[in-house]
Amino acid sequence: MPLHFTLRQLEYFVAVGESSSILQAAEKVHASSPTISAAISQLEQEFGLSLFVRKHARGLSLTQAGSRMLVQAKTLLTEAELMNEIAGDITQAVRGSLSIGCYLSFAQIIFPGLRRSFETKHPNVRIKQSELHQGAIFERIRGAEIDLALTYDLDIPADLAFVPLVELTPFVLVHEGHPLAHLPTVTVHDLKDYEMVLLDLPHSNVYFTSFFSQVGIRPIIAERTHDMAVMRSLVANGFGYSIANLRPLNPLSPDGKKVCYIPLISDLRPIEMGLVMAEGAQNSFTIQAFVEHCTLSITPSSIPGMDMHEQEPDSD
Repeated sequence: MPLHFTLRQLEYFVAVGESSSILQAAEKVHASSPTISAAISQLEQEFGLSLFVRKHARGLSLTQAGSRMLVQAKTLLTEAELMNEIAGDITQAVRGSLSIGCYLSFAQIIFPGLRRSFETKHPNVRIKQSELHQGAIFERIRGAEIDLALTYDLDIPADLAFVPLVELTPFVLVHEGHPLAHLPTVTVHDLKDYEMVLLDLPHSNVYFTSFFSQVGIRPIIAERTHDMAVMRSLVANGFGYSIANLRPLNPLSPDGKKVCYIPLISDLRPIEMGLVMAEGAQNSFTIQAFVEHCTLSITPSSIPGMDMHEQEPDSD
């Protein structure tokens, strides 16, 4: 007797199996909790076995049968997605799913608008995004957990491909009362006697400190943070200056204080924003379409805050 179930029901089953929570699964797949519960009940009725043990306050845990079914459900969903991609490549239709990594700072300023414009243009594509640091991006591409990522060209491994999009020149952040705030440009020699707030992300931290090491100066690192928003707030509250290659259009820190952005003059090459992916990834028509969209969308004039002479919004 043939079984009757849908790929959507399997998707809900996998989401619950991975999270051990109907509520978390509902948030992940953008469905209501009753819908998830009904799908699980229908699958259990169709298969004639229990997939989960209900533990009330502690959520759900997979039964032995449920664990075996979860493995197979993932395989079926992967195969179904592959069929979808093959159909898209044959018909040259942009469709299916894209799993995209995004460097942490880009996730705040660049990626949301880029994703929205691509999904508006290609409504049959479903994007899953992950905010990652550089090392995690490389690991997940190699592990086929993400298809490609928007990131810097820092330490790109030889086995991965990088598509450059735009150069990002460096600048210094200071609070409006800082002794350097009035200068039109600064050099590392101007910074050597002041304390620094380092954006301490893997690969990026080496790049930011290399401005000093190339001229034989050691920066006075007073604070470290992994979060660009926290870095701006520390700067705005006088804990030190910082260096970055991307700035928000709004000059205010998250807590409402003004941050000044000054171009940093240096012989160190500007880093590039671009897309990193496995070799041959652009053979997928959908990935190729996303790369082309980024090439057209990401330009110096389109990135918020890239033009240091642009009119800053009134902060009053």
